[in-house]
Amino acid sequence: MKKILAILLAGLVTATAFAGCGSSDSSSSSASGGSGSATSGGGGSDEKEYDLMDPSWPEAKFGDEKDVTLKVWAPDAAVDLTKKQVAAFKEHYSDSGVNFNIEVVPQGENEAATQIVTDKEAAADVFGFPSDQMTNLMSSQVLTKVNPKFAYSIKKYCAENPVNAATKTVDGEENLYAFPETNDNGYYLVYDKSIVKDPTKLESILADCRAAGRTFVMDSGNGFYSCVFMFTGGAIIDGLDNGTQKFKDYKEEDVVKTLMAFAKLMKTYKGTFESNDVASISTGFTNKKVGAGIDGAWDTAANKKALGNNLGAAKLPTIKVGDEDKQMVGLFGYKYIGINSATKYPRTATILAYYLAGKECQLQRAKDLGWGPANTEAMDEVADDPVLAALKEQSKPENSVPQVDIATTFWSACGTLGSDMYKDSWNPDDEKATKELFNKVMGNILDK
Repeated sequence: MKKILAILLAGLVTATAFAGCGSSDSSSSSASGGSGSATSGGGGSDEKEYDLMDPSWPEAKFGDEKDVTLKVWAPDAAVDLTKKQVAAFKEHYSDSGVNFNIEVVPQGENEAATQIVTDKEAAADVFGFPSDQMTNLMSSQVLTKVNPKFAYSIKKYCAENPVNAATKTVDGEENLYAFPETNDNGYYLVYDKSIVKDPTKLESILADCRAAGRTFVMDSGNGFYSCVFMFTGGAIIDGLDNGTQKFKDYKEEDVVKTLMAFAKLMKTYKGTFESNDVASISTGFTNKKVGAGIDGAWDTAANKKALGNNLGAAKLPTIKVGDEDKQMVGLFGYKYIGINSATKYPRTATILAYYLAGKECQLQRAKDLGWGPANTEAMDEVADDPVLAALKEQSKPENSVPQVDIATTFWSACGTLGSDMYKDSWNPDDEKATKELFNKVMGNILDK
C-alpha cells in the first residue's frame, strides 16, 4: 500500500497533475454563499490557470469542514483502485486538520442516475456516471455545477468532446456540470489475432471465427449495442426535443437494406454469430470458445489478461450492403465524476472529485483498468495502447454517434430490433417485415 500511495502522490503533489480536468464549484447547484461557496481569490480574469494544490489559493482550503463524512460511488471494476486513490488523497491532506471519513461503495454506472435521482440524500456525494445520464441528472437538479473560474484550465487540459458534452445552459447561463474522467466510453472490435486475420470486414471476421470453431459475440438484444444496426443504415439520433428523440434525415430504404444485411449474416453464420452479454467475451477468450466480439473499454483488463500477446483491437468493421461496404457506426460517450448537490460537505467533495479526475489518477486507471483518459497530456502518454488507439479511431464522427441526449424510450426499442432480427424464425430476406419492424421500433422510440 505504501508503494502505491507513493506512486500516486509523486505525481499528485505537482501543479500540473491538478491542472488536469478542472474543479467544481464549492457550493451546491445555486452559487450562493456560505462555508461551501468558492471565493474569487482576489478577482481578476477567469482566463487564468488555477491550482487546487496551491495552499495560498482560497478554493484549495476546506473552510469550516473539519469532520467530514463522504460516500463515493465507483463501478465494481474500479472500487479497489478508487480506495487506493482516496487513501492517497487523505494522506496528501493529512496536515489539513480535516478528519476524513470517506467510504467507497460499489455502484454500477448504468444505474447511478436512477439511484441518485430516487434518493439524493442517501446517494453518494461523489459519483461516476456515463454521458447519456447527464440529461436525467440535470433535469433532476442533482449535479453541482463546476465553478466557471476553472473553465480555462479544464478546456486547456481536457479533450474537447467530453467537455462540450458536459456543458449545459441553465437559466441562460452556460456552465460545466461534471469532471471529465474518460474519453472512451464506447465499444470496439476486440479479437484473437491468432484467429482473425482481417478485422476490417464483418464477413471476414465471421468466416475466420467459423473456420476456427469459435464464436463472434455481440449483445444484439441490448439497445446499447443493437442501435448499431440502424445507425449504420443512416437512422442516427440527433438530440432531444422536449424529451422526444430527434433523428437526422435518413432514407428508410437504406436503413431497411442495412438491417436485412445484418440479419442475413446472423442467419448465414448461425452458431458463429452469438448474441450474448459482453462479459462472456473475455471468458470465451480464456476457454478458447470466442474468436472476436464487440466490447467496451471497461473490459479491457479482462480481455488483455485472457488474450495476452494475441490481443487485437480495431474500430468496428464494415458490413457489405448491396455493393457497398458500410462502416458500422456505434455509440460513443464519456465517463464523468459528479458531485451530488445534496452533499453536506461541498468543499471537500469538490477537492476530492477534482483529485480523482486529475491527470495522475486518470493515468492510473488507464494502466490498471484500461480506461482512456480525458486529460490530453495523459492521452499522449498512453497513445501506444492498442485498445485506446482503436477507441480513438472509433470515436471519429464518421464512425460514431455521441452518447448524449438520448430518450429513455430508445434503449428497449433498439433492444427489440436486435433481438427480433436474431430470432431463428426471422426471415432476413423479408423486406416488408423488416420495414414493419423498423417502423415499430421508431414508433416506440418516439413514443407514438
